[in-house]
Amino acid sequence: MIYGRQPVLDAIEAGKTVDKLLLQQGTRGDFEKEIRQLGREHGIPVQVVPKERLNKLVRGNHQGIIGFLSLVAYYRLEDVLPGIFENGQTPLILLLDGITDVRNFGAIARSAEIAGAQTIVTSLKGSAQINADAMKTSAGALAKIPVCRETSIMAAVELLQASGVCVFASDLQASKMVFEMDFRQPTAVIVGSEGEGVNPALLRQADELFIIPQVGTTDSFNVSVATGIILYETMRQRAGR
Repeated sequence: MIYGRQPVLDAIEAGKTVDKLLLQQGTRGDFEKEIRQLGREHGIPVQVVPKERLNKLVRGNHQGIIGFLSLVAYYRLEDVLPGIFENGQTPLILLLDGITDVRNFGAIARSAEIAGAQTIVTSLKGSAQINADAMKTSAGALAKIPVCRETSIMAAVELLQASGVCVFASDLQASKMVFEMDFRQPTAVIVGSEGEGVNPALLRQADELFIIPQVGTTDSFNVSVATGIILYETMRQRAGR
């Protein structure tokens, strides 16, 4: 955590990976404009919060701004995707729509790295922060697998489709089962939050929808467990089993 106007500006301009910025409510003038501009340029979420919240986080003079340095570097999908093809790999990409629980995020990353996924895509807003809990739950996977942070999951889906990647989405209302999908082709899978599932607009944009079958009466699998099932089915198909 860094605080104070000049230290925060220096960190951003030095190329440090900043997870998010907390800006004091009521801040106006050139500094506010500069922070918002830097946030747009570097893909850093800027959250406006009351002064009392900043005071709880920092005992010193925070000057109305606190930044959280990320434990990992973030990438852009448009930079990562060509390298996957150039390396002769068949893409396997996870898109996380509204996954806010850090432990679920970490568990998903752990399964993704084990199953051979090349990258995880999250959105700039409404996604879990990669903090110490996420790193611990991932068992080190988040230090190995690239995380792409995009302003829009929909834009990421469109980029993938334009690049020849088939986009699948998990949906409790789908008629086809997960093992009926062809994950041997270039594949991206969207998984959604436990409460809301995948955004309806993303479901409409996806190429294929599937459901993980169940025989019990509990509502559904935990999202990290469901993602593990999907990834294992992908790995099984690609191994020719």
